[in-house]
Amino acid sequence: MFTDSVVQVASLPDLLRLIAVPVFAWAAYHDLRTRRVANATWLPLYALGAVLLVVDVWTAFSAGGATQRLFVVRCVVSLGIVAPLGFAFWRLGGFGGADAKALIALAVLFPTYPAYYLPWGTLPLEPSLLGVFSLTVLTNTVLVGLAFPLVLAVRNLVAGHRSWLMFVGKPVDSTSVDAEYGRLLETTSGRTRGGLDLDALRMYLRWRGTDLGALRSTPDRYRDPSSIDETYAPGDGTVDTTRVATDGGAVVADDEPSGDIVDAVDAPNLEVSDDAKYDDPWGAAAFLADIEGSAYGTTPDQLREGLDVLVERETVWFTPGLPFIVPMFGGLLVGLLYGDVLFVALRALGLA
Repeated sequence: MFTDSVVQVASLPDLLRLIAVPVFAWAAYHDLRTRRVANATWLPLYALGAVLLVVDVWTAFSAGGATQRLFVVRCVVSLGIVAPLGFAFWRLGGFGGADAKALIALAVLFPTYPAYYLPWGTLPLEPSLLGVFSLTVLTNTVLVGLAFPLVLAVRNLVAGHRSWLMFVGKPVDSTSVDAEYGRLLETTSGRTRGGLDLDALRMYLRWRGTDLGALRSTPDRYRDPSSIDETYAPGDGTVDTTRVATDGGAVVADDEPSGDIVDAVDAPNLEVSDDAKYDDPWGAAAFLADIEGSAYGTTPDQLREGLDVLVERETVWFTPGLPFIVPMFGGLLVGLLYGDVLFVALRALGLA
């Protein structure tokens, strides 16, 4: 009886595909909070997609004719175009690794449209003519993502922050910017979309065994690269609500200031404040040469500019960005419930 009722709603493969919804919901929440998603998140979806793909291949080739040909075309588009797009965008720097893995998971899991039969209609309501569901999710994702600048602008207007930057960023107190994810939109000479990555800022602070408050209180000391006498593990730049661990791993209690932080607070300011007086102001080049990797593509000049801004200004603009998995989750939900928004828009304009 239960099996019969399930078959009336959807095929078993299409029902199993709905497992992607809670997985993407969890990934979107975690990505928004930490900008990190574990690789293991996608492995169950890859495995499930591979199994369901075998079942669909068997079904389509058993039917033969037009059904078989359409299935092959849709699989070629999903696995041969959508999945490689995720890898290509990652290689070009447009995607993070988790974003690429998420898109590949969708390409494997949804090469064709699922169908869910409800008493009042069949979901999705508006499938595209091509019938490649992973492509629908991708185009929906782009459209959902386009709403983010508008939401950000409205929030800034309500808060009284009026600037051309209000569509891409928001202001924050310089003393707390290291608790945010995103990228600075300011340099000492003006505005920029390529400012200091805040993950790289946290890595730098942990590498020096200090915090942003100490840096701001005695900037001349920290500009001098000769003040670096000991360095620590920088981590990966994720936000940590505890104080900086100056031993590379152990958490320092709030009532237990660490050596370099104490020195930064107690040491008198040096009379030198001009970056030009040092070969490597702030020890920026030394930091990037010492760590593994590139600190999210940060250059010494970007790091120096960002640090100069943070010690000179009380408020800075930064772009929080929107993790791509968040609109991708939205695009998945819209696709399952409604269908292909872009295709409907193009059809309304007589272009599809």
